[in-house]
Amino acid sequence: MEWSERMNSAIDYIEDNLADEIDFHEAAKRACCSTFHFQRIFFAVNGITPAEYARRRRLTLAARELISGNTKVIDIALKYGYDSPDAFARAFRNVHGVTPLAAREPGVKLVAFPRVSFHIELKGGNDMDYRIIEKPAFKVAGRIRKFTTANKQNLVEIPKWWEAFSASPEWQQIADVAGKKPGEITGGQILGICFDAGQNEEFSYAIAVELPKGKSPKSFETLDIPAATWAIFDTTIDDIQQCWKQIYEEWFPSTGYEHSGAPEFEVYLPGDFSDLAMPCQIWVPVSKKKKK
Repeated sequence: MEWSERMNSAIDYIEDNLADEIDFHEAAKRACCSTFHFQRIFFAVNGITPAEYARRRRLTLAARELISGNTKVIDIALKYGYDSPDAFARAFRNVHGVTPLAAREPGVKLVAFPRVSFHIELKGGNDMDYRIIEKPAFKVAGRIRKFTTANKQNLVEIPKWWEAFSASPEWQQIADVAGKKPGEITGGQILGICFDAGQNEEFSYAIAVELPKGKSPKSFETLDIPAATWAIFDTTIDDIQQCWKQIYEEWFPSTGYEHSGAPEFEVYLPGDFSDLAMPCQIWVPVSKKKKK
């Protein structure tokens, strides 16, 4: 099947189970890709996670049932996965701006979140130069935090963390751990690493450096990066978010690769971080696309 057919098969599964428990591993299986890859490409294309999509669709259907019948609020809440009327009311208000009871009043405006569908739309005009390389396993040292993609919090909180980290004493300390030299494998002076994305909307993110062999990580945490095949994209600090978006919206659907599930990272090459034109790279672990 084509990429769009596989992704739409995953949407069919989600839509068919809005009144039941949704297993996003199963959705990814329908899309013939890893759970990590499915979640990342879904977010890149739609701007929300699969879990947030399911929440909005459930609350859209719940609103429809509220205004079209006399079903009790508690019954609708339970049907769409909410354990109590209060939890349902909070979620409903967050989407629709009113309580479930108020939704039944004449003339109340509600939000309808439509079903999505995928299709390949290669916009062109921006060539994506990349190279595929294999690299051995290596170890990094740094600081690790948990973030969530819910309500796009990661797009706000991670840049804030970078700003705070670069202004802290740890910025110099982590450079000392690396021997104040670019990494042997990546050539980067510092890395931003995304990993451990699972069923929910949380994932782990590290600000780290390559740990030279025999070097102590001191007070920093360590993370093993496995041997992998990487697709490497050259970009700049100013364009890095657009590059990520283009990778998932255009590059993956139009190539014979998918995300392998290993950590992915941004490689900040030696330079001045205050310069938005500073060169950097995106390293995405890839494998040949599964055939269906």
